[in-house]
Amino acid sequence: MPAPRLLSRLVRVEVTVACLSVSAAGCASDVEVTPTSPLGVAADQCNVLVDHLPDQVAGQTSRTVQPAGALAGAWGDPPIVLRCGGTQPPSLRRDSACFVVNDVGWFAEEDGKPVTGTEPVDGEVVFTTIGRSVYVEVTVPPDYQPPADALIDLAAVISAATQDVRPCV
Repeated sequence: MPAPRLLSRLVRVEVTVACLSVSAAGCASDVEVTPTSPLGVAADQCNVLVDHLPDQVAGQTSRTVQPAGALAGAWGDPPIVLRCGGTQPPSLRRDSACFVVNDVGWFAEEDGKPVTGTEPVDGEVVFTTIGRSVYVEVTVPPDYQPPADALIDLAAVISAATQDVRPCV
C-alpha cells in the first residue's frame, strides 16, 4: 500500500485528469462558425431569427456555436449550420435554379457548384435564401439525406424573421 502522502498525490492527479477530460468533452460540443457582419435592419432580423431557432433540425439537437454572439445556429454531429446575414453567393445568377421549401426560396450549391435539381446530390450542400430581405445560409453535410429536409424545420422561423422581397418562381 502506498504511503499516505503518495496516495494523496495519486488521488489529486486522478481528480485533475478527470476534470480536464470533462472540460475537453464540454468544448467538443461547440461548433466553430465564421461570423457574418450584417448592418442595420439586416442585423436586427438576424438577431430575431437566431433567438427563435428551433431546438431540433432534421431530427438533430441544437449545439452551441462559437464565437458567442455569432448570428448562427447548429444541429447534430456533423453539424448542420445556419448563418444569417452573409453575402450573395458568387455563382447565384438570375437564371439559377430556385427550390421552394415551405414558401422560402433557396439557391443550392454542392461542392461550390450550383445544383440544378436534375441530378441527385451526395456531397455537402449549401443552401442560401433567395429573394429575402437578408441572406440566410444553411450548410447540410452529406450525412443528412435528402439535404433539403433540414430546410423544412427552418422555413417558419426564416419567414417570420425576414421579409419576402422577391419570391422566386
